[in-house]
Amino acid sequence: MESELQEINLKPPKQPDPIPDDRPLLKSVTTIFASDTDELEKKFAAYVRRDVYGTMGRGELPTKEKVLLGVALVTLVPVRVVAAMTILLLYYLICKFCTLCSVPNREDEQEDYAHMVGWRRIVVVQCGKALARLMLFILGFYWIRHSYRVENPTSNEKENKVKPEEMGRPGVIISNHVSYLDILYHTSCSFPSFVAKRSVAKLPLVGLISKCLGCIYVQRESKTSDFKGVSAVVTERIREAHRNTSAPVMMLFPEGTTTNGEYLLPFKSGGFLANAPVLPVILNYHYQRFSPAWDSISGVRHVIFLLCQFVNYMEVTELPTYYPSQQEKDNPKLYANNVRTLMASEYKGQ
Repeated sequence: MESELQEINLKPPKQPDPIPDDRPLLKSVTTIFASDTDELEKKFAAYVRRDVYGTMGRGELPTKEKVLLGVALVTLVPVRVVAAMTILLLYYLICKFCTLCSVPNREDEQEDYAHMVGWRRIVVVQCGKALARLMLFILGFYWIRHSYRVENPTSNEKENKVKPEEMGRPGVIISNHVSYLDILYHTSCSFPSFVAKRSVAKLPLVGLISKCLGCIYVQRESKTSDFKGVSAVVTERIREAHRNTSAPVMMLFPEGTTTNGEYLLPFKSGGFLANAPVLPVILNYHYQRFSPAWDSISGVRHVIFLLCQFVNYMEVTELPTYYPSQQEKDNPKLYANNVRTLMASEYKGQ
């Protein structure tokens, strides 16, 4: 039987004509990087550092700033570190003493001592407020400017007026999130409960303190049943704080992350599911050299530069308690967005 051998075409297929490139052959690399940087800064504007330390705190420093850093590192920083650790240890011992022979409330995953009563609770709260303010003083916040906005009755044009039984203290404080320093301030002012990573409960010293604050622990990596369970706990705690004046008020940062303090990110609606009134609070950190905002800088560098700065400035604006309308109660996302809009308008006014 004869077999025919097919001829194999070994010539490569014809390539299509290349698309003409009208870009310059020798485009400046600096121009490319500058263009990319501009685009990134626009996209991540809420995280761009604008102080003298530059991007991620790694910018080229002027000679004067280097000298100031060097002097502060050998004089100011050691004193502040020793003082801060002394305060932390002292408050831990106070919490340890007050929780002796006391059984933590709730289950193991969310155990806390926030519902202690009597002299124990008074000592924990009052000492916590005083020592948190002292810690801020040691970090350079020698004075904190407070301002309070009074509600204008004529501006409240909600469809459903607030019922008398819905009045009372807010169940949750809503604040913008700029730095870990926010936690120190709110602790010194109202000693609220926070939402924290579950690993915080196991940290030396800080773990017991967080339980005395009544923190709600969440596994940040989990996005399923654990998250839903924590959301239910937060909602119940907010309702409890609104109904019971002896229960610790909740403190939430609905942005979910820290920014450079110049922007207010969209709010997550989890803190508004309880349909309870909220207290909006705005924190502003003014600066000349180093910004206390914890945005795109590493934690270690941020702490070092913060300790090296002799004076730090904080301004706090407390808005009137916000009572949700029936429409906002039916739509937590609308509720969250309206509170954010109110805070954003005040943000721009500062």
